[in-house]
This record gives sequence, C-alpha cells and structure tokens, in this order.
Amino acid sequence: MKKKYQNGFFIFGIVVLIIMVTQLDFQQVWEGLQRAGYWFFAVIILWAFLYLFNTAAWYIIIRSSEEKAPAPGNGTSNVAGSSPRCPVKFFWLYKITVSGFALNYATPGGLMGGEPYRIMELTPKIGTARASSSVILYAMTHIFSHFWFWLVAVLLYVLTRPINLPVGIMLCAVLVFCALGIWFFIVGYHKGLAFRMMKILSHIPGAKNWAKGFIDKHREQLDTIDQQIAALHKQNPRTFFMAVLLELACRILSSAEIMFCLLVLMPSVNFIDCILILAFTSLFANLLFFIPLQLGGREGGFLMSTAGLQMTASAGIFVGLIVRLRELIWVAIGLVFIKINKKSAKIAEN
Repeated sequence: MKKKYQNGFFIFGIVVLIIMVTQLDFQQVWEGLQRAGYWFFAVIILWAFLYLFNTAAWYIIIRSSEEKAPAPGNGTSNVAGSSPRCPVKFFWLYKITVSGFALNYATPGGLMGGEPYRIMELTPKIGTARASSSVILYAMTHIFSHFWFWLVAVLLYVLTRPINLPVGIMLCAVLVFCALGIWFFIVGYHKGLAFRMMKILSHIPGAKNWAKGFIDKHREQLDTIDQQIAALHKQNPRTFFMAVLLELACRILSSAEIMFCLLVLMPSVNFIDCILILAFTSLFANLLFFIPLQLGGREGGFLMSTAGLQMTASAGIFVGLIVRLRELIWVAIGLVFIKINKKSAKIAEN
C-alpha cells in the first residue's frame, strides 16, 4: 500500500479513537476497572485468541483463491492437487485482520473503513481482483455467520427460557429476519454480491450519484470479482463451510467475554445466558450500524438483554463498559499494527 494511504488510515483511526476516549466517564471507567480486576486482562487476552479464528477464516479463503489462480508465467490453472506456496503469511494477515476490524469499529457503516484497507494491503501480494474478491467473500462470510449465530440463539432461548406472547412475536421476527439474510447471502455466494451491493447503493440518497459513477467506471472489475466469488463458492464448498464454521465458533466463544464480566458480579452465571446476551446485543447494535463504534447501541443492547434475563441494570452497564474499553484497546492495537506494517513494507522496499 502507498505510504500516503497508510498514513491516511492511521490518522483517521487516531482521530476517531481520541474522540471516542473523550466520550468516556473516567471516574466510571476507573471504578469499573477496579471492580473487574484481573478479569479485565482475561477479556483483553481472549480477543487475541478470537482474532486467530477471524484470520484463519480469511486465510483459507485466500489459499483457496490461490489454488484456482493461474500459475505464474504460463496463464494456466494450477495442477489439481498441487499446493502452491501462498504469498500471504498467517501472522502478517493476523495484523491486517486486527487493523481492519479496528477501522471497522471506528467507521460509520463498518465496511467503509476496514475493507478498503485490507484490499490495499493485500493487493501487492495477490493482485487487485483476487484481493478484492477474497476481502468481499470474507466480509460476506463474517456477516453470514452472524445470521446463523442469531438463529442458534433463538433455538437456545426456546429450549431454556419460558416464552410468552410478546417474546414469541419477537423471536418470530428474528427468525424471519435471519431467514431473509441467509437467503440474500446464499444468492450472493452463487451469483456474486459486489455488483448487487453497488446497485443497492445507487438507490440510496447521498450515495446514489457516487455509486452510479463507480458502476459505470468499474463494471468490468465488479463482474470479475463476482465471477471469482461465485467460482470460489462453487469449486471449494469445503472452504466455504470451514470459513463459516470458524466465524460461527468465534461468535460463540466470544460470549466468554460477557461471562468473564458477569463472574465479577454473579458467580452462578452460565454460558448459555451469555450467548443469549451477546446475540441480542449484537443484533440490536448491528441494526444501528451507521453509528461509529456503535456508541449507545451496544450499551442499550446490554441493558435490554440483561434485563430480559432478569439480571440487574447495573450488570448491563458494567458489561457494556468493560466491552467498550476492550474495543478501544484493540482499536489502539490495530492502529499500532498499521504503523508496524508500514515500517515492514519500507524495510522490504530497501
């Protein structure tokens, strides 16, 4: 990636991070940290582990695209069964993954920050078309896994909690929403999603003029990306299922973060309740995707989900605070990784 673009992403992230930090109540933060004790460090370390799942899902998608790509110098496909050396190293990709999520957290609409950064970093290694298709395919898989996570949460709620009429109506609405989301992404996997998403943007006020111009200028590239997405899904179903399972496992295991927080307040907390809290909170927060760092939406989701499970409001406030601090710390780590990648690229050039 060009130096000016890396600097641009880094400066943007720093500015947003400073703004987010200034919104904190520092007395409340200090009291929360004292209350959490060593569990706060467990939460931070947990996410170092969870990002390995995200990286692994993206890595196998990139490896799959490499296996289907033309072999260097002859314009033909790699021989079936061969294992070409992937030019992308796993732990380099780990740093890009963390940085990408850091930019997503800080950007309204999410994908306007992290995904362009990932494409720009990956392009010198595998080319623009494959970098774009692998990033879009991973983003699709990441979102796709959320719909399955919410469906799992609905099933767990039905099996473990009493259901009245209002709750039943809400669960049915979530089921319909998830079914529509899964259908949309399955169609996208088979036919590609890049062109479809740009067409949707072309009907949104404020973005339609830009989207129409982008489609006119890059129609061929969008078609190429969609063809690669469809080909990867069709020719490598195992890669698709592995990526989705890794992302779904990451969603489920990330419920441990809530469990670590609640263990400070109630030693009897169980993991299923933590899954339900995370599922409802993430659904509520993602419906407010246009807010940077989902400010207010995430905290409101924790308050409503803990109240719905007959927990105190203070439990929801405490969990929301610790999760917010964890996000800010990992945003800062992601920005540091941007600078590290910049220095590494400069050394490689020399």
